[in-house]
Amino acid sequence: MNIGSTLQSIVGVRSSIPDDAFTAGTLGTRREGSGVVIRDNGLVLTIGYLITEAEEVWLAPQDGRVVPAHALAYDQETGFGLVQALDRLDLPAVPFGDAAGARIGDPVVIADGIGQTVRANIVAKQEFAGYWEYLLEEAIFTAPAHPSWGGAALIGSDGRLLGIGSLHLQMGRGEEVADINMIVPIDLLPPILNDLLARGRVDKPPRPWLGAFSAENNGKVVVMSVAEGGPAAQAGLRPGDIIRDVQDSEVEGLADFYRKLWATGPAGAEVPIRVVRDGREAWLRVRSADRGSFLRKPHLQ
Repeated sequence: MNIGSTLQSIVGVRSSIPDDAFTAGTLGTRREGSGVVIRDNGLVLTIGYLITEAEEVWLAPQDGRVVPAHALAYDQETGFGLVQALDRLDLPAVPFGDAAGARIGDPVVIADGIGQTVRANIVAKQEFAGYWEYLLEEAIFTAPAHPSWGGAALIGSDGRLLGIGSLHLQMGRGEEVADINMIVPIDLLPPILNDLLARGRVDKPPRPWLGAFSAENNGKVVVMSVAEGGPAAQAGLRPGDIIRDVQDSEVEGLADFYRKLWATGPAGAEVPIRVVRDGREAWLRVRSADRGSFLRKPHLQ
């Protein structure tokens, strides 16, 4: 399969989210991006934030049609989302490539659902910790960046799918700053795909979630904000707090914080956290939750 035949199977994804949805304030109520047909029956892979809590979803093939669809699943850990077309797409499934085998420097194409393509190269493969309690062991980073990255397809030179676009970031190169895209590797999907299709989620206990949006500053984890009504807010965690320890174990950066948090047990576990606030230390006990319980659920069909 060549790149040209792959491009036709990348579609636009548009969603409508209720005004009172948990993510409406942060992600908006009208979301647009892209997705990739991965099964001949109209199953489309996208990035999950485009369809989280969606009440209506439309797919837009590049021939000008608009096809109704529904949000089938969203996986919190990988960030992948699945959408099922409710009418015929008549587009071939794009085969998966080998993201683990891709190398730094490899030429790739990033393509969106309206036909924009960017020829790029893989510039890094490394750990990525996101401020929203998200961690990838090995994300793919590409440059130059695609201007419409959300749900865009990362395509290898063989025309196979290597990943799904998630973020636009900046990376320092000496004194220069380069715009790059962060890509979720496709290798993370096959182990969970059957669960997502059957249940709408992976069949294992959900991770503990605090609802804290944090950043790393010189190795320190600083709380930027907390989700309204979430566990962190209820326990009194505040913007500006520095998270020093989790369960008597010192936190060494954002990724380390997440690993220690998730090691406390499943969602619902009580998480002891030592924070530094205005130069003083304090212990908080945060009753964690399942992030999914705060979200409107997709309807399985």
